[in-house]
Amino acid sequence: MPASPEFIHRALAQAQTPELELAVREAIAVLPPDACIAVAVSGGADSVALAAMATLVARSCEMDIKLFHIHHGLYEQADQWARDVRQLAEQLGVFVVIQHVQVGQNLGLGIEGAARDARYAAFVDMAREHGVDAILLAHHKQDQAETVLLRLLRGTGVQGLAAMKPDHVRNGLRLIRPWLDIDRSVILRFVAALKDEISCSIVQDPSNSDVRYARGALREQVIPALRQRWPTWVDAFTRHARQAAQATQILNEVAADDFLRLESAPDGASFSLKLWRELSPARQTLVLRFWLQEQGVQMPSERRLAELMRQLRQLHALGHDRSLEWRQGATVVSCVQGRVAVRSEADAALK
Repeated sequence: MPASPEFIHRALAQAQTPELELAVREAIAVLPPDACIAVAVSGGADSVALAAMATLVARSCEMDIKLFHIHHGLYEQADQWARDVRQLAEQLGVFVVIQHVQVGQNLGLGIEGAARDARYAAFVDMAREHGVDAILLAHHKQDQAETVLLRLLRGTGVQGLAAMKPDHVRNGLRLIRPWLDIDRSVILRFVAALKDEISCSIVQDPSNSDVRYARGALREQVIPALRQRWPTWVDAFTRHARQAAQATQILNEVAADDFLRLESAPDGASFSLKLWRELSPARQTLVLRFWLQEQGVQMPSERRLAELMRQLRQLHALGHDRSLEWRQGATVVSCVQGRVAVRSEADAALK
């Protein structure tokens, strides 16, 4: 395996950001020595920094590393972004995979959620095809705080407030976020040093500041006011995320225990409506959230979940001969003959 490019060492020394390297080392130390990792690279500053740092660490550990780039085609600059990522990969001496995806308007998610679902579905396929054991994502402290705020506004409950996990399995794919506790200013310091060493362009994604999208509106219209009135809002919201994660662990233990009593299928993809109805309303909600989360479904808002609860209760009242199809993104929840089940939209279309 070739050594990592010397310019990464020089940039790291110039930026004086050892915490970035340490966080990546600790994150991948839990993987087997022969594991293969990939870095999700949009071409933006954060993912470029992670690609460089992960290359440095992986090479020192003699671990195989690849770059994954998703071409959504939502902006006319998308082809150039793919070229920029390919150029970065060449300079790092790392194999890169460019994957084109189609983004549709999935019910209940909007274009942002649909793009996210398409991206993660593509990651699963790419990892399987290229023998990747885990994908590293460049989310940082500010991303985590924004996610908490967005989920508060969407009413996704305590589980939603736990926001992003540093190490998580989604649809069978391990996702690792080594920089969730790192302030973005540290990352940008390293990126500035990198730009002095390489010719690769840094992508500026217009959706980050596009107020038509929830996160863009948050960054342009809400966060400036928060920052002015509550300068430490990021620390406060990330603290909420950690506390919510602890509470979620306890709630998940309760929900898992309840779920075991619902005559669930071996793969957990279905359960008995009748037994679910015997739970208290609060535990019904808790089990539904737990079940959707375990099945890799994007967590619905409070309104969407209440709609599913209402339909399930009506079905029971009307009898088991009635059927149901409730959609969330690319997922369909159905109830047939007293069994509540989840499946992908593609599988549902074959029925």
